[in-house]
Amino acid sequence: MTIIADSGSTKTTWMEVETGKTVLTEGLNPHFSSEEQFMATCVAVRQNFQLSAFNCQLFFYGAGCGLPAQREKVAAWLDKAFGTSNVHVETDMLAACRATAGGQPALVGILGTGSNACLYDGHGITHKATSTGYILGDFGSANHVGRVLLNSYLTHNMPSSLMHMFHDTYHISDAQLMDAVYHQPNPNRFLASLAPFAIQHIDDDYCRRIVEQTLEDWFFDALLPLLRHDGSLSLNIVGGYAKAIEPTLRAVMTGHNIQVGTIVADPIEGLRSYHGDF
Repeated sequence: MTIIADSGSTKTTWMEVETGKTVLTEGLNPHFSSEEQFMATCVAVRQNFQLSAFNCQLFFYGAGCGLPAQREKVAAWLDKAFGTSNVHVETDMLAACRATAGGQPALVGILGTGSNACLYDGHGITHKATSTGYILGDFGSANHVGRVLLNSYLTHNMPSSLMHMFHDTYHISDAQLMDAVYHQPNPNRFLASLAPFAIQHIDDDYCRRIVEQTLEDWFFDALLPLLRHDGSLSLNIVGGYAKAIEPTLRAVMTGHNIQVGTIVADPIEGLRSYHGDF
């Protein structure tokens, strides 16, 4: 039996490869999630799969698993939770590559709660963008859009009509907004939760410019350095946010002469195909 898990900062999708059964849980990122959260979530997964013993191999692809120390920590937690040492922990970036490109070379990006990008040669990642996290980076992502929207709202630079709609949408005071960013857990998730406002009002010039500018920032920060290594590859993208802004995303990338291939909200089906074949 093979279980695959794709975990972002907001949600984790677990799938039994043989049956296609899926379970959704909260996101598990070792930078934000404690061992207790990992254990509790894994217990819920075992119950949903109705497994008293977990005699299988587990492939866990996660945000925040870029460093060896983080992968080792997550592997130890999963081993403890599921009772199997046949655990493979990889990055969500490799999941995006395997899900959208399989065994073919590609330029691959993630645009979800956070963002990232890499060059993939069909076997592994050869070059990757420097990831500096949701405070310094994550350009083009949902939490980047949320940061820009929130700053614009709090500084009253947002057009008054949009400010009223923003307030009516979220019903949160300025003090509560600041507290959610600086004092509450998972501020990246909170900021990303504001991005649907821009998506909902994408036909408004102000919101469209925010989305477009954050994508421009992603291009120059993450994609352009990779294109200097190989500018011939098409771009595949994974992420619910990417799928939600697909027409705008394709237009901005076309403006930089980038051919956009596959855009998928969730890589789990692509990962199922990959692990079913290999």
